[in-house]
Order: sequence, then structure tokens, then C-alpha cells
Amino acid sequence: MSVEQLEGRGDREVREEQPVLDFPLSRRGDVLPEECAWLREKAPVAKVRTLTGDPAWLVSSYALAKQVLEDERFSLKDTANAGVPRQYALTIPPEVVNNMGNINSAGLRNAVMKALNPRQKGLRDHLRATAGELVDRIVAEGGPADLRAGFSDPFSAALHCQVLGVPFEDWRRLMSGLDVAFMTAREPFADSALNWYKDVGYFADRLNVQLALPAEERTGLLGRFAALKEADPESAHLTDDMFATVAVSLFGAGAVSTSAFLNLAVLALLQKPELIGYLRAHPERMGKAVEELLRWNLSVGDGLPRIALADVRVGDVLVKEGELVLVLLEGANFDPEAFENPDELDLEREAENPNLAFGAGRHFCPASALGRAHAEIALEVLVERLPGLRLAVPAENLVWRTGFIKRLPERLPVAW
Repeated sequence: MSVEQLEGRGDREVREEQPVLDFPLSRRGDVLPEECAWLREKAPVAKVRTLTGDPAWLVSSYALAKQVLEDERFSLKDTANAGVPRQYALTIPPEVVNNMGNINSAGLRNAVMKALNPRQKGLRDHLRATAGELVDRIVAEGGPADLRAGFSDPFSAALHCQVLGVPFEDWRRLMSGLDVAFMTAREPFADSALNWYKDVGYFADRLNVQLALPAEERTGLLGRFAALKEADPESAHLTDDMFATVAVSLFGAGAVSTSAFLNLAVLALLQKPELIGYLRAHPERMGKAVEELLRWNLSVGDGLPRIALADVRVGDVLVKEGELVLVLLEGANFDPEAFENPDELDLEREAENPNLAFGAGRHFCPASALGRAHAEIALEVLVERLPGLRLAVPAENLVWRTGFIKRLPERLPVAW
């Protein structure tokens, strides 16, 4: 249903004749979907039909989105349960989901949090050096260049290879699996499981490589896991596949999220070239700029899912136990009730409200600080080295991926 059709319907009629619209919305990551403003104003909790044909409640205002994300009666874990309404078909094998649920030792959680710390020794220097090397290669080959293939993807992979303790030389093999792992489909397909097993097997092998090393030579999260296997009684029940599942999940979710964000952040800057000059002249503003680019970013194309564990009132709607709720980030982060002049990309913004790019509440992304450091270093190097960076094709000619968990351009051609 179009915005024009929606505009002609009263609030009561829209609530009574559900669903209002099909979800997800537009897959373009450089244009705010036109439905967002209408939804916030007229139906901030709207019944939608998901890709699988299931009903869901779409929450689009900042205040109500924050309520859902912070209320523990809305569960992320339970979205993987059998028989619940879904955004799209569950393509993760059940035993992989179960492995994730079995990760409950304090030692393992502590190892993960230490690995995600952006302040760990040498990490920033390593990332800056890697970013410089990637730009060197792009410049040597000459423009136009695909910034996604030549910079965003390998730089995001480099971060996660370093954090996990696997060779950077394997980055293409690992990134290629994400195209299937995070595909969104109407129905499950058999080879999605094969793809997960392949990567679980890879990380299980790399864990054994770390186990064979002397303790002082072990690196990354897999090195910490090797130590846990040897010395932590609380982790004795964890198999190699369980450890590998954690690594697969961290690499997959982390690499696809950081790369998608970086691509769209660069694209946003390229559409206002004066902003690159601003960042080059004011490097001290990079942290605030990244925060604004996070608010502005449209990479999360399918909403943040939650299953209601009880009947909960959200705005004017009583959400019933077992129903699916989707938080529309591009609605919440562009809400004028929370952000002054939200349709302006303002790198000097001093927002009173935090953006919801990393979620909120219990499931606030534990890698948020690492993600911010990744973006800051990448953008610092790009604006330093390529001050004339520009989009090499008309923005409307970019090809946007469909059937994927992120809004993502297939290529990002740039010149300088």
C-alpha cells in the first residue's frame, strides 16, 4: 500500500483493517523510506505483513521503540523458537541456535567481552595500518574503484580476523559465506545449513591451531577459548563446535554490520562533499560525526525483532503474548520528537537522546565501542588520504541488494 493510499485512511480504519502494509520497506540505503513519517504520525504501532506472510507490529516512533527495546517482556532469543511469527525464514540450523543458548559460562562471556574491547593493545595501530595499505592499493590501481570491494569489506574483515585470531588471508573465504548466512528468504532452504556448517568447521579447525600453540603465542578470541578449554572447569561442557559457533556468530554479525554501516556512511558523506572537507579540517569531531552517521544510517533494513512474552501495551495497541514486534530504526532515529531537524545530516549535532543504531536495553550491542572505533579509523584514513573522494556514478544508478539482512550497495564506485 502506498503513502497516498495510507493518507486517505483514518486512524481507526487503519487499526481495524490490518495489516496496513507489507514489510520490509524500500531496500535503498541512501533515501529514507517515504512511509516513515506517515507511520510515526498516524500509526506508530502499525500491523504489517512480513516477508513470510506473518503479521507483526511495526513500531516507528523513538519513544515507543525505546520502550520495546528496554522492556524485557520483549524477547530477542525467542524469535528463534519454532512456530513463532517471523520477519523472514529462519535459516540458522536448530543445533547452531541451541549451541548459542548453551553459552553460559562466566569465563566464556568474559573472554568475549575482552576480545571486543577496542582499547586492547595495538588494535587501533593495526587497523590504521591496514586502512592505509588498502588505500595504497586502491590508489595504485587508479580510479574509479569499488570502495566496498577494495576497502569497506576487507577493512571490516581485518578487524574481525584480528579480534578472533584467524589469518587475514582468509578474509575473502569468510566474507563470501555471509552472502548466504544473512540472506532473507520466504522459506528455509537446505544449503543455508551447509553454509553455516562450513564456517563452524573452519573456526573449529582454527581453534585447534590455537590449542597447538604455546600459551604466549595464542591470539584473539580463539586463543582465549583455547585457554578456557585447558583451565576453566565452568567451560568443560562446551564442545569445539560450541566455541566455533560463537566465533562464527561474532564474525558474521560483526563483519556484515560494520561493512554495511561504513559503506552507507561514506555514501552519505559523498552526497555532501563539503562534509569530507569539514572532517579533514576538524579531525577532533570524528567521534561526534560517527554518532550522527549512526543515527542517519539506513543499513538495518528489516527492523529489530522481538517476541512478546506477555500482553504489553505499546502506545494505543495492546500487543498480545507471542506476537512479533519489529522496531523500525529509520522511524525512531529520524523522529523530530527526539532529534531536532532530523532530516539534516549535522556533524556538529549535540543530541540529547542517544540514537538506537546499536539497540537499547539488555540487548544493546556489546560490540558498539568496537564498531565506533572501526568507523572512526576508517573515515579518518579516507578523508586524510582521499580528500577529493567522490561518487563515480549517479547515486540513482547504484544497485541495491535485495533479500539480505542489510541494505547494501552491490558496488560503491568512487573516484578522487
